[in-house]
Amino acid sequence: MIRENWGTRLGFILAAIGSAVGLGNIWRFPAVAYDNGGGAFLVPYLVALVTAGIPLLIMEFTIGRRFKGSAPVAFRRLNKNAEAIGWWQVAISTVIAVYYAVIIAWAAMYTFYSIGQTWGDAPDEFLFADFLGALNADGTPVGTFDFGEWVPNLTLVLVAVWIVTLFVIGAGVRRGIENIARIFIPLLVVMFGVLVVQSLTLDGATSGLSAFFTPDWDALQDSTVWVSAYGQIFFSLSIGFGIMITYASYLKRKSDITTSAFTVGFANSSFELLAGIGVFSVLGFMALETGTAIDEQVTDGVGLAFVAFPAIVNTLPYAAGLFGVLFFASLTIAGFTSLISIVQVPVAAMEDRFGLNRLKGTIFIGGGIALVSIILFPTTNGLWLLDTADGFINRYGIAVAALVSIVVVVWIAWKWGELRRDANRTSTFKIGYLWLACLGVVTPLILGWMLVDNIRTTIENEAGIDQATLVYGWCVAGGAVLFGILMALLLRNKDVPELVDEATLTSGKEDTQ
Repeated sequence: MIRENWGTRLGFILAAIGSAVGLGNIWRFPAVAYDNGGGAFLVPYLVALVTAGIPLLIMEFTIGRRFKGSAPVAFRRLNKNAEAIGWWQVAISTVIAVYYAVIIAWAAMYTFYSIGQTWGDAPDEFLFADFLGALNADGTPVGTFDFGEWVPNLTLVLVAVWIVTLFVIGAGVRRGIENIARIFIPLLVVMFGVLVVQSLTLDGATSGLSAFFTPDWDALQDSTVWVSAYGQIFFSLSIGFGIMITYASYLKRKSDITTSAFTVGFANSSFELLAGIGVFSVLGFMALETGTAIDEQVTDGVGLAFVAFPAIVNTLPYAAGLFGVLFFASLTIAGFTSLISIVQVPVAAMEDRFGLNRLKGTIFIGGGIALVSIILFPTTNGLWLLDTADGFINRYGIAVAALVSIVVVVWIAWKWGELRRDANRTSTFKIGYLWLACLGVVTPLILGWMLVDNIRTTIENEAGIDQATLVYGWCVAGGAVLFGILMALLLRNKDVPELVDEATLTSGKEDTQ
């Protein structure tokens, strides 16, 4: 079986940036930074990037390139007993993919709604009642299991999102994913750059930026601020759930690992900073228009994107439609490039482990994920499914899988030296024992701390969470672990199909692109 390669190193870097830059960069980072010391938050944030994000990126890039396989195959080749970690990451990616796609569909529809401000004067009522149908006639939320009917327009757009996604993946790594990254990442930067410039011209923008950047140095003494910084890095770099291992498995043997990791890491953080500037510029404008404090305007997630920003668009003095189109189109593109990378994880895993060709893998695996997404999430109670799955798979999926992978690779399998030599063999920037200290000591300690804190928070809030939400959430998080273990046990005695690197066949040697 022939394994594809990226056409160029630039193509790989753009695709990796496309995976890292997603919805969370735009709607999560600004609020997290503001709530954790404003400008002072950039200190622990950059420390977290250098001491945890980039070291883990280097590890995943090196595992993928060295062992030439998707997450399950790469971990299997690293150590036969580690394959379960790869399948666990496949399950995490699958869960995320089924709900992530519907948010992209929301953003795509709101791009068109922006032209005429279809949401009217009450964006919150429009989102929950008219758009999602998540409220009863009396304004109360629909019951937990009262899914009702599919939301027709949303279902059609979600189907279109999945068709385009599967078409790109089916076209292959070079002709599909790389070509899309080459077009969409520069387009995203240009569009969001124009949005930020427009935001900076608004009255009140300087007040918003002052609120965002003014440092609260006392916050650095609070341990939760540092945990938040590390958490933001883990959740925004697409590390811990198989994406970067899978993408790196298509690298040529002489690709520069460490420089690529630094490039992707700092590009992702630069976009988050740009998002913070844009978001707080318009929040400053909104605060001025409404006569309220900026801290009353700060929110994140769905509330920021689909309630606060439409309200802001309604009050803009000029080019309101253009502002809305740029914002929601940027959300759509950022989400789409991330979705492609997420779906590639399970598709590549099945291809590599069972010898499927690209077409069959895309149709059966990608199509199956799309079908579940279309059945469950464009419904009147899809928002509840989304919120619960997202909360539990992030707290008890991505971060925990990253922790386990580091402990197994560095301390149990004792592969850090082999990976360090492999990365240094072709990299301009060499890594040494400092990398080991960051990866093997700092990162596991922070991830362990986050896990304990998440468990404590869940227990403290358990009384306020209905039983159905808890059961569903723990089933999602626990089911991913169970899937990983079962798949590894079932395949324990099944050899991995031999893969022939494309570059070896075409040239007999590899270039250094």
